Amino acid sequence: MSKVYQIIATARTENRKLLAVLIDPDTPSEEQLIRIVEQVNKAKADLIFVGGSLLVKDALDTCIQTIKRVSKVPVILFPGSVLQISPAADAILFLSLISGRNPELLIGNQVIAAPYIKQSGLEVLPTGYMLIDSGRPTTASYMSNTAPIPYNKSEIAACTAMAGEMLGLKLVYMDGGSGADKAVDPRMVEAVRKQIEAPIIIGGGIRDTQTAVEICAAGADVIVVGNASEHNPLIIQQIAEAIHQ
Repeated sequence: MSKVYQIIATARTENRKLLAVLIDPDTPSEEQLIRIVEQVNKAKADLIFVGGSLLVKDALDTCIQTIKRVSKVPVILFPGSVLQISPAADAILFLSLISGRNPELLIGNQVIAAPYIKQSGLEVLPTGYMLIDSGRPTTASYMSNTAPIPYNKSEIAACTAMAGEMLGLKLVYMDGGSGADKAVDPRMVEAVRKQIEAPIIIGGGIRDTQTAVEICAAGADVIVVGNASEHNPLIIQQIAEAIHQ
């Protein structure tokens, strides 16, 4: 079993919840980035995701190298496109957008990226990616040209996750998107958890400990905090302490 997947799978088996901090290479200055990563270290967060739906700066490699310089936390690529591949990371979420019907994001871009990823030596984490309506359009839904799963349609999310698992995907990532108005409904998380055994990752709109704990209680295995950590790095420590308990 590969290293990063083993961390996630073992935590699921032991019913331990993990915190991943999502860093957009475009957003923080080097000083801000180091401050966020220092909070990651202090809070004993478990994983660092790096990527974004749209990158306008050529800062991916530099961002990862800076993170690696100040932290030993595993760095996982969360790519918004085939351009977001860097051998400097430890692993990559090999995403298939199973909530949409855009063939390029189901398999097309993956075919283009596969030989580069194989040559990179990155650990590959096959992941069923599901966009969930978060109250407003997000960069992810716009760039993917797909409609998110409606916020209150738990049965659609559950069936989609089941199909992804049956296709052999090892992780299911349910995401409200960057800047989401609200987090994924815990009732939807619970519905998905009842139907699949694969670890569940939840991101988007998680800005406080109560939301994080409710989502974990519903069956999530990994909580992802993104924009909130840029505005308030202390939230990393608060959420880490809450879900690690």
